[in-house]
Amino acid sequence: MYFGEETPKLGFGLMRLPKRKDNDAEEDVEQVKQMVDLFLASGLTYFDTAYVYDGGKSEEAIKKALVERHPRGSYTLATKLNAWMGCTDEASAKQEFYTSLERTGAGYFDYYLLHALQTANYEKYDEYHLWDFLKELKAKGLVRHYGFSFHAGPDLLDKLLTAHPDVDFVQLQINYADWENPAVQSRANWEMARKHGKSVVIMEPVKGGTLAQPPERVKAIFDAADPKVSTASWAIRFAASLDGVITVLSGMSNLEQMQDNVSYMKDFKPLTDKERDTVEKARRALLEVDQIPCTACHYCTPGCPEHISIPDLFSAMNQYKIYGDLEDAKDSYGYAVNGRHSGKASDCVKCGQCEAACPQQLPIRKYLEEIAETLE
Repeated sequence: MYFGEETPKLGFGLMRLPKRKDNDAEEDVEQVKQMVDLFLASGLTYFDTAYVYDGGKSEEAIKKALVERHPRGSYTLATKLNAWMGCTDEASAKQEFYTSLERTGAGYFDYYLLHALQTANYEKYDEYHLWDFLKELKAKGLVRHYGFSFHAGPDLLDKLLTAHPDVDFVQLQINYADWENPAVQSRANWEMARKHGKSVVIMEPVKGGTLAQPPERVKAIFDAADPKVSTASWAIRFAASLDGVITVLSGMSNLEQMQDNVSYMKDFKPLTDKERDTVEKARRALLEVDQIPCTACHYCTPGCPEHISIPDLFSAMNQYKIYGDLEDAKDSYGYAVNGRHSGKASDCVKCGQCEAACPQQLPIRKYLEEIAETLE
């Protein structure tokens, strides 16, 4: 038995919670309560948030929707410490843990992670002595299990797991679209984690929602195989069928998404060989579609000097790339700029901070030039 084998396969990712209709800057806590209740009623228990998610509002929302309403032993809660986005020195990095504890009111965390390690930032976690800090928290009973989330290649993953063999698990971006993607290397990273005997928490199984609404040629492949199930179900079951998986996080943004996900994950069945062939066929079809592979994580936006809402501009551009409707794409672009008070693509000063923060290693500045030429 590997660590986490008893954990249900679907996790509730709290990165993209629903917003109130009268104030899209605030979480719709009442809807989150309904989602939490349905999730728990379906026998599922894993909730995942982070110190930086929505400026801390995600942790505050889960306190109201989950912690204050359900017995502590009825769920497992994960959150994360970010040493490169949410702090300025060792003291402020370590304070994140105690702030998360206060925001959530959870008393302890079942899973605690160092957040979004990649080539540009992993040394910060050594500089601030955070690996030892996690060990101290575990010894005090404030953390039950600890690990890290990761956005780089297998060589760095090998280095980190060799240097820190005591971590309980690693959180990886895995989905069928990125399985062989050289920028993400889902398969290679999963193989490296298993080589080290580590269990895996999977994030981005539907790639920020893009695999829930794929291009028509991809959707047609899944509909031909089984028209009764959602396209998202194929992506999540692909990830959950891998060996050594503790849970697959789905960032559900409304009750309907929750209802769909629990319909096929409360009694999870791994993909059959025939179903795997269908997913592979869809993966190959997706490679032929020109689009910006952004997951809308928003790690790129906090440091932008021009306050450009990069994922929203990318979403507008993808409307044009995938569906060919230039006017609709321009309307979406206009809403992103004016409705969300974003800088324009042409405002980019080419500083490059966004590319250093991007887990997908995207050439963001190049894409913004293309968007300015096409949609402005």
